[in-house]
Amino acid sequence: MNHEPNSLIKASSPYLLQHAYNPVNWYEWGTEALEKAKAENKLILVSIGYSACHWCHVMERESFENHEVAEVMNQHFVCIKVDREERPDIDQIYMLAIQLMTGSGGWPLNCICLPDQRPIYGGTYFKKEDWINVLLSVADLWKNDPDKAKQYADRLTDGIRNAEKIVPNLKAEDYTEVHLREITDPWKRYFDMSEGGYNRAPKFPLPNNWQFMLRYSKLMNDDATHVSALLTLEKMAMGGIYDHVGGGFARYSVDGQWHVPHFEKMLYDNGQLISLYAEAYQYSRNPLFKDIVAETVVWLEREMTSEVGLFYSALDADSEGVEGKFYVWDKAEFKATVGKDADLLADYYHVTGEGNWEEEQTNILLTRFSLDEYADVRGVTIIELQKKISAAKVKLLEARSKRVRPGLDDKCLTAWNGMAIKGLAEAAEIFNQEHYYHLAVRAADFVISDLGAEDGGLYRNYKNGKASIPGFLDDYAFFIDALISLYQCDFGEHWLREARRLSDYVLSNFEDTESPMLFYTAESGETLIARKHEVMDNVIPSSNSVMAQNLHKLGLLFDHGGYSSKAADMLAAVHPQIKTYGSAYSNWAIQLLNEVFGVNEIALTGEDVSEQKRLLNTHYIPNKITLSGTNSQLPLLKDKQSFETKIYICRNKVCQLPVATVDEALKLITK
Repeated sequence: MNHEPNSLIKASSPYLLQHAYNPVNWYEWGTEALEKAKAENKLILVSIGYSACHWCHVMERESFENHEVAEVMNQHFVCIKVDREERPDIDQIYMLAIQLMTGSGGWPLNCICLPDQRPIYGGTYFKKEDWINVLLSVADLWKNDPDKAKQYADRLTDGIRNAEKIVPNLKAEDYTEVHLREITDPWKRYFDMSEGGYNRAPKFPLPNNWQFMLRYSKLMNDDATHVSALLTLEKMAMGGIYDHVGGGFARYSVDGQWHVPHFEKMLYDNGQLISLYAEAYQYSRNPLFKDIVAETVVWLEREMTSEVGLFYSALDADSEGVEGKFYVWDKAEFKATVGKDADLLADYYHVTGEGNWEEEQTNILLTRFSLDEYADVRGVTIIELQKKISAAKVKLLEARSKRVRPGLDDKCLTAWNGMAIKGLAEAAEIFNQEHYYHLAVRAADFVISDLGAEDGGLYRNYKNGKASIPGFLDDYAFFIDALISLYQCDFGEHWLREARRLSDYVLSNFEDTESPMLFYTAESGETLIARKHEVMDNVIPSSNSVMAQNLHKLGLLFDHGGYSSKAADMLAAVHPQIKTYGSAYSNWAIQLLNEVFGVNEIALTGEDVSEQKRLLNTHYIPNKITLSGTNSQLPLLKDKQSFETKIYICRNKVCQLPVATVDEALKLITK
């Protein structure tokens, strides 16, 4: 290892710091590196990854720590390392370039660019010898035929700028249930009706897909989506993708049975999954879903919470250089740790002598049975079995905590914190859990007090007391969404005022005058070779779809026609594409559900608001916003001062007469 650090030693990102002692003369993306490339007429090598990425670590070990490879890189290139989680704006441009060149993308992402940042060649993971050959041949092209390289750059950059253009679309007709069926009927063909998820491997949780399915099944009274969504959540909770000892989910399973996870745990998955499992519990009353939320929140608090109350980004898959080593058990160690009832619990968790993960001859804890099924087969009561499992989990967690831990990515990102805050706020409501609410408030308060920028915007990142990167559209979208969720918890209008203020900031700083979509980067942000929209929903919903829903909700809450029509224009522009690939537009499809069925605006007044709200939360109403408060500035609450308990229901600009009980209110909602 090179003992002289390169300039990454000054970085805030744990991923960049991992490369600070590589013999490659890495730079952070910034003026110094970009000016150097121009001044020396050198090609730029942009290498993008993230700290929990297994193949990023492999390529570092094989190539970036190797002096022979570093010599080639340093001689011919200005080498720039990028953490995709800190700089998704750079990542999305070069990822699109690689997809246009090769037809697929992923990380590590390695892109070779002209001195003006325009890409000419790239790919993902390269073996050491292939990497050296690529570097030498592209350097040779630049030296001997620079015009050809510039032609490549022209074509690719045009492709990047014109890809995914979203144009305004005049909405010619009202949305109906037919439009929803056109989206879901082809989508259903991909459901795996025995293992949940989709008929493919690897299997990703895709929380937003299943949130749409839950809501669709409830509002459309549809059996197939009901069964598939709940089956998927059960199978994931029972599978190896869920950490049965410590709580929380891994990023995906490599197989089609949710058995062998890719072991890294991401904040964005778990924040969304807390929301999803809480909502699924509200729908189904399945106690398993409540347990999953409780254990995942405990994990979030124990392993992912910073001293200021923000949440860290990720835990690596590897510990001691071995994937999953922290999480797996051989049978002898499992039995010795559990002690009493070891045989029963080894059977329950599918722990075998030869190992249920054959490839590594070890065991990933998972279960094939529900508690009641297993208790029945083994002739014990459910309560007895629960006690035995709880006692075993305590022992297993204690034993595991003595192992070498996976690496922690301890930077805090505003967007991902937004997802976690929203999950905690929603779970607080559904489970009537004040502790979840306090965790959410602490994080939100810190973003408001310490991550605000001088111009009224937000910063994206926080680590060691420092925020340095201006926020992107997803930071605003997910944090505004979280603020609206917090308002639903405590009816504090300061949350909504902040949500409105930030939305106004977004509308003026991220606007595209030629499209209803919002740019991913602010107008004042660093100028890259293109400004892109983020429109398709992936593992994380797109920032534009989240922002469209925020504007729709704020339009209702503040009776603000400008917000409502902007949200409608955004949906109208995307609507023709949703039915072509439902799962890539699932959050837009939720917005379409809200358009078709309307949003129930439920205003609570009187002395007994908290009890009425608690009762209301025992029912699943996926298309609602709840309001309450005295001396309120919100149009729906004005002139609704009452000492008696009253519940007002409005939908599509029509209000019903107030009622006194939740049961009466539900009758108005189901009409």
